[in-house]
Amino acid sequence: QLRLVESGGGLVQPGGSLRLSCAASSLDNYSIAWFRQVPGKEREGVLCISSSGGTTNYADSVKGRFTISRDNVRNAVYLQMNNLKPQDTAVYYCAATYGTTVCPVPELSEYDYWGQGTQVTVSS
Repeated sequence: QLRLVESGGGLVQPGGSLRLSCAASSLDNYSIAWFRQVPGKEREGVLCISSSGGTTNYADSVKGRFTISRDNVRNAVYLQMNNLKPQDTAVYYCAATYGTTVCPVPELSEYDYWGQGTQVTVSS
């Protein structure tokens, strides 16, 4: 059983930046994605990084502003969020799927493990 722990959320002003972290005991051979959810809406995929390091953008709205990276030594995946907008406000979740060298489609059922989420609020 893989346990994912997110951190780094908080309150930030529009135009600001945050970096979210997703940590686990081991992320070897896992592809990791970030999803986000606002109350009353479906959880949506944001970005994914495969076990081989390739990245896939799931959300057009974050292109050019968000990037995903991984540190295989620290067993962590990061979501760097720049130029944040109020519509980025959501609970952000990291998710993992094992044994894939490319990112799957951004369907919740493609991911086997989920973190507890971290709140990101963008407001002045």
